[in-house]
Amino acid sequence: MRSWDEPKKRKARVEIIPMIDVMMFLLVFFVLISLNVIPALGLKTHLPSASSAQDLKPQNKAVITIGLNDALQVDGVDTKIGELATRLNQAKKDGEKLNVIVNSDRGVEVQRLVEVMDNLKQNGFESISIATRKP
Repeated sequence: MRSWDEPKKRKARVEIIPMIDVMMFLLVFFVLISLNVIPALGLKTHLPSASSAQDLKPQNKAVITIGLNDALQVDGVDTKIGELATRLNQAKKDGEKLNVIVNSDRGVEVQRLVEVMDNLKQNGFESISIATRKP
């Protein structure tokens, strides 16, 4: 028997609607990431086009990005041209040859591109490719 002054106890409920909202937000976020709608970090470049462009899939690679206004990055990290060889040697695995891909904006002066490639050759990097896109 119950007395009138004892309050009725309510059972705890798990609210599912806020969890559905969070799951939908995560789903949309991951879809946008997978479709590259949200840009990755790094310098924005407009690659030059070449009709003979081909896909490269080297295992041990480093990407050098040459941007406008003397911007230079190695695998997304800002680097000065004097530190280029040091950073690439850190990326090199023991005994493996490092494939260097130069990703240059089409507005970059040819002299700047030649300076970077010359620096690479002087420091013993032989496998150098220039990134392009198909027209």
